[in-house]
Amino acid sequence: MKVQDVMTPRPISVTPDTPVSKVSLLMKKNRIGGIPVTEDEKPVGIVTETDILSLLTMPEISDDLWLPSPFEVIEIPIRELMNWEKTKDALSDIGSMPISEVMSDDLICTAPDVDIEEAAHIMMKEGIARLLVVEGDNLVGIVTRADLVRGLGSRYGGLEE
Repeated sequence: MKVQDVMTPRPISVTPDTPVSKVSLLMKKNRIGGIPVTEDEKPVGIVTETDILSLLTMPEISDDLWLPSPFEVIEIPIRELMNWEKTKDALSDIGSMPISEVMSDDLICTAPDVDIEEAAHIMMKEGIARLLVVEGDNLVGIVTRADLVRGLGSRYGGLEE
């Protein structure tokens, strides 16, 4: 069985300048965990849920941590309010950020006529959950681990004991 037999043809894709907020909504609406990023139907990156979630990680505690003196106790609510304002601004900036700042551009691709076992080997070796399928330079599909498992299941379905 070949990749073209199990892949999703013409997958949803976005351009590098698509905002993170729109990509997140596409993932939610279509119940998908990754979206290819293309320019003129040529893959230039891929963005996954993990990439987007990484934007929400909290920064490490800074070296300028201070402990208040008794006189500074009055200052604490003011400093906390300032930190909350910075946090709100950072979160609102995430949604308008272009996906090109988050996507992976080290692409691993395969051809549609590759055997699904070979595609599974590539995905396991590279530690990825989805593989872009290209013909020439153009994106023609995407194959996920679940697609490969279904393909193998249908291949061996007649061998039940």
